[in-house]
Amino acid sequence: MNSITGPLLLTLGLLLSSTAATLAQSDAVAPLRGQVTDAAAATALPGATVRWRGTSTDAASTDNTGVFSLARPAHNEYNQLIINYLGYKADTIAIPAGSSAFVRIALRRATELGEVKVEGRAVAYSALTPTNSQMITSRDLTKSACCNLAESFETNASVEVSTTDAVSGAKQIQLLGLDGAYSLLTVDNLPALRGLSTPYRLSYLSGTWIESIDIIKGMGSVVNGYESISGQVNVRLKEPEKTDRLLLNAYGNDLGKFDLNLNASTQLTSKLSTVLMLHSDHLGRRVDRNKDGFLDLPLATQYNAFNKWKYKSDKGIVSEVGLGALRETRQGGQVDFRPDAPSGYYGTTLTTDRYTGYSKTSYTWPGRPYQSLGLLLSGTNYAFDSKYGLRTYNGSQRTGLATLLFQSVLGTTAHTYRVGLNYLHDDYRELYRTGFIYSTETDAERFRREHRNRLERVPGAFAEYTYQNTRNLTVVTGLRLDRHNLYGWFLTPRLNVKYDVRPNTILRVAAGSGFRTANPLAENSGMLVSSREFVINPDLRPEKAWNLGGSFTQYFTVAGRQATVVADYYHTEFQNQIVADPYTSSSLLVIGNLEPGGRSFSRSFQTEVQVEPVKGLQAKAAYKYLDVRTTYEGQLLPKPLTAPHRVFANLGYASAFDKWRADLTMQWYGQRPLAHTPGGLGHQHGTGDATLPNAPRYALFNAQITRAFKRFEVYAGVENLTDYRQRNPIAGAYAPFGPNFDAAMVWGPTYGRLTYGGLRFKIE
Repeated sequence: MNSITGPLLLTLGLLLSSTAATLAQSDAVAPLRGQVTDAAAATALPGATVRWRGTSTDAASTDNTGVFSLARPAHNEYNQLIINYLGYKADTIAIPAGSSAFVRIALRRATELGEVKVEGRAVAYSALTPTNSQMITSRDLTKSACCNLAESFETNASVEVSTTDAVSGAKQIQLLGLDGAYSLLTVDNLPALRGLSTPYRLSYLSGTWIESIDIIKGMGSVVNGYESISGQVNVRLKEPEKTDRLLLNAYGNDLGKFDLNLNASTQLTSKLSTVLMLHSDHLGRRVDRNKDGFLDLPLATQYNAFNKWKYKSDKGIVSEVGLGALRETRQGGQVDFRPDAPSGYYGTTLTTDRYTGYSKTSYTWPGRPYQSLGLLLSGTNYAFDSKYGLRTYNGSQRTGLATLLFQSVLGTTAHTYRVGLNYLHDDYRELYRTGFIYSTETDAERFRREHRNRLERVPGAFAEYTYQNTRNLTVVTGLRLDRHNLYGWFLTPRLNVKYDVRPNTILRVAAGSGFRTANPLAENSGMLVSSREFVINPDLRPEKAWNLGGSFTQYFTVAGRQATVVADYYHTEFQNQIVADPYTSSSLLVIGNLEPGGRSFSRSFQTEVQVEPVKGLQAKAAYKYLDVRTTYEGQLLPKPLTAPHRVFANLGYASAFDKWRADLTMQWYGQRPLAHTPGGLGHQHGTGDATLPNAPRYALFNAQITRAFKRFEVYAGVENLTDYRQRNPIAGAYAPFGPNFDAAMVWGPTYGRLTYGGLRFKIE
């Protein structure tokens, strides 16, 4: 890879830099040349920005010797240069008209600057990133209960959260119409909560731990791995040196669930800080509002802790260590089910233990803030024991990840690159027993049927090059090569381009491929709560897909306040996918590779507008269209439970000094296709998708009001304000061990209206 990628990147860099230079000098006969140095040490300052006063596009960066060449504008009333460099005081100098002298500029360090605190509402859609990125801020997270990560997306239009079944309480996200397994979930930019933890991972991060959430649609960076297909969700946890010294959050709802969260941080020394984050939740009340004999939500108890340490030296070394532990128990099923008492009642149980740790260490060269070397290490031990009626599903996953990353510039900061090596170790062990013993199979055949063990060892290397012309173009190209011990070599290219048509008009394009190995049992655990029998192809191949798309962003003003319009479209095409087919047979869930000649794709279009019509009132609305289809037994059919049309709207009001805050959110879902329930005839192939049953259209309304005082806030809210419910979410609930039982076709709320209240107390 080095023999090919290096020359390609170098050639591309030379082409882009020469093009930029040509454009910059087209209107000037004799460019101004000079050098920027440190006033005290007289050393060169590479990467400093030099621009003409009164212009926004005529700028240049100094090279590794501090030298710059800047085109002269055709008309400039000031004839002054403005020089900026990180850690130094900005300077402005006059340049005599027509002067061709070599200019020498000495900057002084900014040692006399005090701390400045700026508070304001951040723009949700970034104008700076080359990817189509949206941020959910800590302020946004207080617009709903946000007890965990699953509830953090309730006021966001890009990510949908769905319930996998009506018994276990598992939830998953959808991005670009694809299940959460296809979006890379990272915590502080480290891959986390992946693999077997996918069904319940959204409940493993408390909302009070989260500083912000970055949502990236399409292809992201190759630095974060090869598994991203539909996008990336990066959760930024609280920083020890920046977060509140104390935060206490207590929550309760009318279903009987209680949450308690405590964050405590301290600055131990001028260089060392730490934050301890604790979370516990408990639901012990048996609720059956629709009187079908099943609990509307599982009984659950969770204890969760995370401790982060951060060290920042004055010699360019930054080190961060995080340690976490989780214990959770769940019990669902019929109201009269007791796991410790043998009976004929149907029930589900789950016990989970998770231990995780990571370290991130970086060194930045003195005087070269653009050049650094980093080592990232992480490890996770995840294990669970579960039962679904007569079925037993136990699993464990031990994961280790190591990444060595170096970044620097090629000449100037207009050309930057990142290269690195990484190693992934995944040890999967799964036990799946159906409760049936086949008299014709041997002990060895039964062992192979019940045990699904897989050891993955994947060393890899990657390189990423970024060109930024300081005016209107950013190009990020990346390539990684990995060697999988089970599937051999595979290449992952990525491309992201951002072009500023005007300062307030931005176009983005993204393309690339993703690769992942599926976990068919974990990723279809919702189907375990049914009478369907799993039939899994023993020769599953890895999944691979290409993603191509782009976005248009327009910033404008309404009544003197900033507003945003965003429209994006993405097409994901699978070369291979592990397909779970609920259509072909209503009594089976057939899991196998995408059939030869078949197709599987997702087309996603979304447009969103965000405005502040009057001071304190924020409004946003969005429309999303999804076309997600897969070939099942020779026929291209829509993906079950995916609504092609969705409308989202949110109103948020904040009074002066945020004493009062109120939010109202509406989500409308169009019809969505359903698979036939077990015991039926199944889909008659060849007749099109017109014979598929569809869920009705419906809308959900959530509201919350918050009153803030000096050190604490009280809040109260209502979810599903109109008390809309899916009728009979569990088919065959009267005979859960019979052939017609199915709790997996969940398309709407199962327990109706929910009211809640809480208290937040903090010391900054």
